[in-house]
Amino acid sequence: MARFGKRLKNIRKGLDFEKVYALSEAVSIVKKNATAKFDETIELCMMLGVDTTKADQNIRSVVNLPHGTGKTYRIAVFAKNQKADEAKSAGADIVGAEDLVERILNGDIQFDRCVATPDMMAHVGKVGKILGPKGLMPNPKLGTVTSDVATAIKNIKSGQIEFRAEKNGIIHAGIGKASFSEAKIADNAKVLIDAVLKAKPVTIKGAYLKKMTLSSTMGVGLAFVVE
Repeated sequence: MARFGKRLKNIRKGLDFEKVYALSEAVSIVKKNATAKFDETIELCMMLGVDTTKADQNIRSVVNLPHGTGKTYRIAVFAKNQKADEAKSAGADIVGAEDLVERILNGDIQFDRCVATPDMMAHVGKVGKILGPKGLMPNPKLGTVTSDVATAIKNIKSGQIEFRAEKNGIIHAGIGKASFSEAKIADNAKVLIDAVLKAKPVTIKGAYLKKMTLSSTMGVGLAFVVE
């Protein structure tokens, strides 16, 4: 049986965990109860009826949240010459080529997102086994393998997030901070939900979107629907 600390016990009082809340109500409750001593992340969890062992049902894409995530991303870019200069001007935190490969091989991975120009992918492939499991491998389908490095960096810094169905068909993403207004949190949630719905594979049989919950880092999860 789950055991809860005093703070969580107080949060759980008066909440109906069998109820499916309207999004606006769930946002209000979750935000109100995000009382940790730091700015908690508001997290959206979506349970999908997909079989991720099938290539066409392995949901993965990116979406630009209108109000960002409240998180500052450190961005590494694999590029040379003019493209390296463009990346630096656009605000990349780390820019390199073979030297960046060596840093990663030595365990120096001080970045949250990674972008590469197409001509650098042969070098990036050398660290694929390191970046892949961490979800950092550049991918053309996600816009992170591109010659337009400035736009890729701008998108990431302005609130672009990647969403991906885990092996059990669950998508989990941070959509803002507890300090955001309720309207901004709800807007971000709706944009992510819409993107996931648009990514529905044509081969899906039965329910695609089974359940959605909203929570904060140190809070409880509430099931909800978009009203």
